[in-house]
Amino acid sequence: MARSVKIAVVGSGYVGLVAAVCFAEIGHEVICIDNDSRKTEALSNGISIIHEEHLPELLAKHNGHKISFTTDLAAAVQASEVIFIAVGTPQSDTGHADLSYIEAVASEVARSINGYKVLVEKSTVPVYTNEWIRRTMERHGVEHDTFDVVSNPEFLREGTAISDFLHPDRIVVGSDHERAAELLDAIYAPLTKGDYYKRADALPGRFNAENLPPLLHTSTKSAEIIKHASNAFLALKISFINAVANLCEAAEADVVQVAQGMGLDERIGNRFLSPGIGYGGSCFPKDVAAFRSVAEQFGLDFGLLSEVEKINRGQQKRFFEKVRSALWTLRGKKLAVLGLSFKGDTDDIRESPAIDLIRLFLAEGCSITAYDPAAIDRTKEILPASDKLRYASDAYDAAEGADALLILTDWKEFADLDLDRMRLLLQFPILIDGRNLYKPSKVTKHGFSYFSVGRSVARPVRTPKASVQKLQTV
Repeated sequence: MARSVKIAVVGSGYVGLVAAVCFAEIGHEVICIDNDSRKTEALSNGISIIHEEHLPELLAKHNGHKISFTTDLAAAVQASEVIFIAVGTPQSDTGHADLSYIEAVASEVARSINGYKVLVEKSTVPVYTNEWIRRTMERHGVEHDTFDVVSNPEFLREGTAISDFLHPDRIVVGSDHERAAELLDAIYAPLTKGDYYKRADALPGRFNAENLPPLLHTSTKSAEIIKHASNAFLALKISFINAVANLCEAAEADVVQVAQGMGLDERIGNRFLSPGIGYGGSCFPKDVAAFRSVAEQFGLDFGLLSEVEKINRGQQKRFFEKVRSALWTLRGKKLAVLGLSFKGDTDDIRESPAIDLIRLFLAEGCSITAYDPAAIDRTKEILPASDKLRYASDAYDAAEGADALLILTDWKEFADLDLDRMRLLLQFPILIDGRNLYKPSKVTKHGFSYFSVGRSVARPVRTPKASVQKLQTV
């Protein structure tokens, strides 16, 4: 039977909060620390501060029992065996990851340490961060044999992060010392040994007691590179299919068919081959830039990543011009925008292509009515409502009287709109889909002109007047 480990998780953002709740779910005692007292108070009262499937239920299940929330890092360190660092590593103006928050946590841990501790990098960090954490600890007078540093990168997708944590496609533990590695093994044992999946209340998913997730042991440096390399490669796949989409448009081919044909090759696979308006979020833009910056620090020219970034920036500009070509001029046009978050199933608007496009349309003189199932409140913080920007109560409210309907985020509900109702609400039957949620033939049957990514413009078939008259006389 796996033992319960006393864990401190520093940071209550997407990574930290999900990790803390999931560690509690698999049987550990967890203290989650954040220096924002408003967050810790809300979480202590059972209020989920991010939009994430299964999070409210697990928070209610374990709050006050297996998990607690505090601003007191020193007390949490002293009460814990393992400290997971899950604070932000924002991108600086030079492209480097800003590691000052991690340094601050390491310094505070050093001042509070009261016995052997394992510090775990959970944030996405560049290679050699583990060495700097170690140096920081030692500079504060901590003996080298009273702590270890481990890299345990997360591979969570916003929207499915809880399921991804409890049913991980891999668990990577980067450690250079056996004692620390064994402690991380104990933490993940409920998953890797199958005890969690035997429970009646286990969250169902891809793994079970007979089919267990893999655990990979590496050096700390390899683990740090695995995370950056993984995200950079996925961003590369997205940019590659977007570049292919642009070729398909020029050649009058269908990128959806092309991606399907590519994805059937098991060496390629079909995931992350969905063209659109570019990637966003808190990970891909920052991690690609940071990975390129790390290579430059070692004297290596990782020019491929520069092209990935260039293609991604270009997708938004191409979509902007697509909207202009559909409407001829933009000044004075009223646009219905569906989607504000950078992807569906999350309220995260960081680096969202949708937000960037809204800014472009507003600057061009458009008025916008926008709707998103989860991200409106967050968007209002940076784009307040005005005479040119209104936030709608649902997709149909957004569409009323608009000159065109734009889909900017791949929420599932946007792929199942009542198109007949939409056509009646819109000023003109124009649908401009930045996420390719529809088959062109379906949209045109409802009388829409349909503009998408990597496919030719699809227009409704007009019945000749003579044919209509003939039908009426029959």
